[in-house]
Parts: sequence; structure tokens; C-alpha cells
Amino acid sequence: MPYANQPTVKITELSDENVKFVIENTDLAVANSIRRVFMSEVATIGLIPLTSDDIVEKMQYSRAKCSVELTLDVRCTEDQTRHVTSRDLLSNNPRVIPVTSRSRDNDPNDYVEQDDILLVKLRKGQELRLRAYAKKGFGKEHAKWNPTAGVSFEYDPDNSLRHTVFPRPEEWFYYNVESCGSLRPETIVMSALAVLKKKLSDLQTQLSHEIQSDVLTIN
Repeated sequence: MPYANQPTVKITELSDENVKFVIENTDLAVANSIRRVFMSEVATIGLIPLTSDDIVEKMQYSRAKCSVELTLDVRCTEDQTRHVTSRDLLSNNPRVIPVTSRSRDNDPNDYVEQDDILLVKLRKGQELRLRAYAKKGFGKEHAKWNPTAGVSFEYDPDNSLRHTVFPRPEEWFYYNVESCGSLRPETIVMSALAVLKKKLSDLQTQLSHEIQSDVLTIN
């Protein structure tokens, strides 16, 4: 792992949906660790993708009362089937709303009803009332808390090196991190790197304590 201490990052594309970047001077183990943290260690809120950027880090993970309340009250009064979707959910926190509702508010001209997430269908005379609580969680516990819609990394995305013929390069990797909408893609990346950095720091501290304990035992 000759370049492990001097990695460099170059961002090649950034949008509301995804970020593409290249990491150079590292190896496969580090590259794959970063990918896994993106999906499993970055906290989000709820099952339906909810906007979480401004609040998730302020929420306590283990407290039952630390949640966002959403209510729904829909009745079908017509012969046509009533589609109950994410737009029918009302949040008690204006910073935490269904991602599709944010899209509707930001660009109403580009919004169509099919963008909403279907929850259930009601027939005439049927009614649905509920109160839901969206809590903080991590993708390693359940996929509903995964902030990404997809994460890919590879060493030659366009096959420009013809890797079926030439040896595979060992020191750089191309990433594409696509957000499900609950967090901005750059937030996912920065949060994941902070988590990985803390894990490594905790490991280093624990090893130092164990080494010191062994020395004291020998003496």
C-alpha cells in the first residue's frame, strides 16, 4: 500500500442528484471501505425519503422521543380509485418533508404527480388516518435508512485502458454516488469520510491503550 498516506481527490461532476469524483494514490481496500460507509454508516430519517440535511445530525440516535411526526388523513369520496401518496403526508417540521414535495415546491413546472411515492389505494368510502414517526437510523440496520440510490466505483469506467488486455491500475478509482434525495450527495460524501476518520481514530486510540497495558503487565 505504497500511496496510502497521500490520497488525492478530484471532483468531476456535482448535481442535486449525484457526485462523481476520482480518488488517486490509494488501494482497493480503502476504496471499498469508503463505498461501504456511504451506504451503511451515514444517518438519515424515515422510510420514505425525507429531507434530512438540516436536522439529522442534531437528532439523538437512541432516544424514542427524538423523531419527526407526520400525519395523514385521506378519504375517497369518488368512484375513481384514490391514490394516497407521499404528498399527502404532513410533517410537524418544515425542514423534514417528503423529497418529492421539495421537488414540487422548488420547480413546479418540472413536477408531475407520478413523481410522488404511492403508499396505498383507496376505493369509494374507504378512509385512512395515521400518525407516523420518522426516526434517525443507519443503512447497516435497515436499507430504509440508506441515503444512496446507488454507489459505484471502478478503475476504468469508459474502458479507455482496455482492461481486458492491459493490467489493471492499482492506485485510482472513479466513484459515482447517487442520492435518494434525503441528503445532498456532497453531504453523503463528507459525512461518510467523517465517520471513517472517527473509526480509524478510535481504532488507533484503542490499540495504543492495549499496547500500553501490555507494557505495564510485562514490567
